[in-house]
Parts: sequence; C-alpha cells; structure tokens
Amino acid sequence: MEKIIVCVIPVFLLLIAAEFAYGYLRRRNTYRFADAVSSLSQGVISQLVALVTQLFQVGLYSIAYRAFAVFPAARFWQGALGWIAAIVMFDFFDYWLHRFGHENALGWAAHAVHHQSQDFNLSTALRQESTVALLGWIFYLPMAILGVEPEQFGIAGLVVLVYQFWIHTEHIGKLGWFDRVFSSPSNHRVHHAVNDQYLDKNYGGMLVIWDRMFGTFAEEKEAVVYGTRTPLNSWDPLWAIFSGYWQLAHAAAQMPRWQDRLKIWFKPPGWRPAGMAPYPPFDLDAARRRYDVRLPRTANVLAALQFLLLLMAASALLWIADEQSYLRLLVASAALLAGFWALGAFMQRRLGGALVLAIDLAAAAVAAYALI
Repeated sequence: MEKIIVCVIPVFLLLIAAEFAYGYLRRRNTYRFADAVSSLSQGVISQLVALVTQLFQVGLYSIAYRAFAVFPAARFWQGALGWIAAIVMFDFFDYWLHRFGHENALGWAAHAVHHQSQDFNLSTALRQESTVALLGWIFYLPMAILGVEPEQFGIAGLVVLVYQFWIHTEHIGKLGWFDRVFSSPSNHRVHHAVNDQYLDKNYGGMLVIWDRMFGTFAEEKEAVVYGTRTPLNSWDPLWAIFSGYWQLAHAAAQMPRWQDRLKIWFKPPGWRPAGMAPYPPFDLDAARRRYDVRLPRTANVLAALQFLLLLMAASALLWIADEQSYLRLLVASAALLAGFWALGAFMQRRLGGALVLAIDLAAAAVAAYALI
C-alpha cells in the first residue's frame, strides 16, 4: 500500500501545479506558499505516522476479520459487485466517522487538522489527520464482520480517499444532478466553511446521499469562509496536530465539577455545562483575516528545497517500509518529523536558515543510521 502512495505523489503534485497555473493565469489564485507547504507537510506526516500505527490502521481490523467474519473469503466479495459494495460500505461508515469527527469534541481534536487551512485548493486535500486512526478503526468493524478481507478494505479506503482529492478546489462550480448524488467541489466547499449555515454539513466522502438521508446536507449559496472557528495561526506541524487536544484539556481544566471535566471530551465541540458563561459569539469577519508570515524570496526558495528533500526522504522510507523493523521505522519517522518541525519553525521566522540546515543534517544522519 505504501508503494502505491509513493507512485501517486507525483500525480498529486502535477495536478496541484496545474491548478496553481490555471488560477494564476485566470487571476484567481487560491494558493499561498506557506499554507500549501504546511498542508502538504501534514499529508507526508500522516503517512509517516501511519507507518508506526499499523495496529490501528489495519491490524485491529484484521484481528476482527479473523475472529468474527461471518462470510470470510466469500466469492461475492471478489466480483465486480463485491468491490462496488465494499467501496460503498466504506463510504457509508466513513460518513459516520467523519460526522463523529465534527460532532464529538475528542473526534474534532483529531480531525481539525484537515480544516485548519484558510485556503481551499488541492493541497488542502492532502492535509490529512495523523491521529484519527487511533479511534476511527471502530467504525469500520461491520465490514470485517461481513467478510470484507483486510486487503480489500484497504483498497476500498484508498479509492474513497483518492476520490476526495479533486473536490478540494474553488475552480469548479456547481455540477447540476451530480451535486445531488456525489460529493462535489460545491458540496465540499460547504463542508470546509465556518459560516453558521454551513457548519457541520456535507460529510460524505464520495456520496452526498448520506447527508441527504441523515439531515446533514446544505447547498452552497453564500460566499464560503474557510478554516476553523479557533484559528491555528501557526505553521508548526506538531502544534497543528496536537493543538485541538491541548485546547480541549485546557477547557476541561476550567470546568467546575469533575463530571464536567470528563463529559467535555465526549460532548460536541464548544460544549459548556449549565451555569457557565458561553463562549463569545463567532465573528465571521475576523475569520476572513488569514494568518500569514511574510518571508523574503530567498527564504521561500530555501523552504521549498527543504520540503522537497523531506518529501523525497519520506517517499524513500515509504518505499522500503515493508523491509524494515518497527524500531527502524520509528526512529527514521521521528527524524523526518523533526525536519518538518524545523521547516514550520523556519516559515514562522522562529529558526534561522543555518539552524534549520543543521537540524536537517542531524535528522538525515539519524534516519540513515537507523536504516543501514
């Protein structure tokens, strides 16, 4: 599976470059350099984390399949209808996981990283979560019980995930009947919005019919404002991943009773117990002001080169991952993660170029030593 991901990376980058060129020529550019690099970094980091969390990615599913499958290795699943059924089932259960990620505070802490970008483009699609799998595996267990083999489950998930790449764009308008059945750019722009009428809507990955069935559909009407209601305001990739948990823990510490300190983790985001003052009203105009840190052109070139080197190193690690021990993967992934952290700190002007280079060299040495 990791080799498939490595093979599609150049395709993703080519399509991102094409979208940028199209927007630039049409004077409707939807990209900012640091934001795009931050989103792409999260995509690579999510794959590195997946290497060392295989137990949650497919391991527990495989255990459930072997122990509880009612129709293991049934001939139906190997035919065309079986593959279509597996993909549709994955999309259905993914709808409920996605909904959990928005309507439960703990789920949102894990999922919020995908929504932190205040831009909406193909790079945003690759801004994937790193910790959702720790809880998300539970939602797919019915597929294991029905006999969908782990390999088929993984491929069905990859199909649903890859499909969602193209719907992260502002350059495709409404598509008529297609919008009523499938998740589309128009439907997904709504999903990434912080506008009141769009909040927590359009969860479907491939099919939007789940939203129509379960009352979570909203049509795109007014201009969309992207991001999260508590803006990240940072290019630090580690803070992006863990800020939601920290904010939730900080809010829990302010609860007056221990019961409320426990409840807040399982209530909807922004929940407050009776008697506590509500949070201030959301300011949509303030959300339109996008976070940015100006860097000279030479610094942007250095950041781009650093990202490309980290991407090549991560791709090489993914390519040989099946041949490595868990400890080696853990050490090499941690070293590359340090490099991505340094890149984020550099784009925020918290680290100078010389220090970033030193961290990169140290990370490369650690990764190389771990894999030799």
